[in-house]
This record gives sequence, C-alpha cells and structure tokens, in this order.
Amino acid sequence: MRNILGKIFAVWALVVFVITLLPVALLMWIIGMVKEPKRTQIFRQISKVWMRVFFFLTACRLKIVGKKNFKPGQNYIVTCNHNSFMDVPVATPFIPRANKTIAKAEMAKIPLFGLIYKRGSVLVDRNDRKSREDSFKKMKQVLQMGMDMCIYPEGTRNKTELPLKEFHSGAFRLAIETRTAIIPALIFNTKKVLPAGRFYFWPAKMELHFLPAVQVNEEEGYERLKGKIHRIMSEYYQLHLKK
Repeated sequence: MRNILGKIFAVWALVVFVITLLPVALLMWIIGMVKEPKRTQIFRQISKVWMRVFFFLTACRLKIVGKKNFKPGQNYIVTCNHNSFMDVPVATPFIPRANKTIAKAEMAKIPLFGLIYKRGSVLVDRNDRKSREDSFKKMKQVLQMGMDMCIYPEGTRNKTELPLKEFHSGAFRLAIETRTAIIPALIFNTKKVLPAGRFYFWPAKMELHFLPAVQVNEEEGYERLKGKIHRIMSEYYQLHLKK
C-alpha cells in the first residue's frame, strides 16, 4: 500500500514541480540582465520562495539548524552530504547567503529547468579536463565576489550503506588555495522523500544542519583537511541520524 501511495505522491510532486517551474523560469530569465553578485542574491530569494511553496504543496517540512555558524562579513565553502536529488533544493535556497553550487553541465540542457540550473551553478563536465580546470577558476571567482560555494564532495549520490562515501579533493584544494573556512553541512531524510532509482515520493520532515566553521591551515594540506571534514561529518551524521 505504501508503495502505491508513494507513486501517487510522486505524480503529484511532479505536477507541482512542473507547474511552479514555469513562472520561476521566467523570473530566472529576467534576472539574467542583473550583474553578479546581485543576480545570485535574487536567485536565492526566488528559489527559496519556490521551494517553500513546493514543500508546502507536497506536505514536506524542513528544519534548519545552525544558521548562526555563518558569521557576518565572512564567506564559506559549504560541504554537504549527498543522498538524493532533493539535496540541492534543500541546501542551496536555504544556505543563509548568496551561494552557487558545483553541478553537472549536462543537466543544464534540460528545457526551462536548465535555465534555473545554470543561474545557481558553476557547471562542470567531469569527463573534460579543461572544464574541470575552468570550473575551479569560476569557483574561486564566486568566493572573490563574497558569495559562498556549496559543494558535494562525495561527487554523486551515496547509494551505499556507509554514512558517507569517500570525498573528492576539489572542495578542500579550493579551501586551501583561497584560505576559505569550511562549514560542514548534513542533510537528513531526503532519501526517504525521494530515493534513488525509483519513481517514488514520500512526504517527510527533512533537516539541514550547519556545523561550526572549520578554519583552514595551509600547512596541513588539502588531503589532511579532507580527512578531517569527512570524519566530522560522518560522526555527526551517525550521531543524529533518526532511523
């Protein structure tokens, strides 16, 4: 019975997403005339309203913990775990300040949605070395403009039984080279709402927890920093995961 209801909810969630997508796409096209970083500040406000409407209409709830860890006048690299396609709608709009996320270039080709996707992202083709190098430079530019970068260091969704997959090094090399502090962030229950590999949607309470900032020490190197952040996030996730 739950599986049947999950499919019905999935149809409803898809309908809501498509219908609300249309006016949002128009707004995103209009703000293309605005220069950065103001454009991304407006993008975040629009996407926040959009997601609040979407969550309300699909009976999902979102609890946010730790916004006080974002200090005025500082920008951060926010590292999130990745369990579901719901992670980006939960994280990017609700990070307290203007931010961009690193994202797959191929997703930008989707009609209408691709326009929104590009507005909030630094695009990368992971199979193209030049694209990876260019995206790294663009992430540095985002930080230089005073915005935050939201990065999913696992790279792809975690479909394993482990709390976190192994991390890629990009976020930590970026932190070392730009001397930018990292705020680890943990997302809970998005896998229950939108699990991977199934046409299924289940209304649930999701949570987004921002942990205290981790300052960067150039001397420790990005590999050690990567291990430290992985340990912090893994321990916190296991401690607060609700079965």
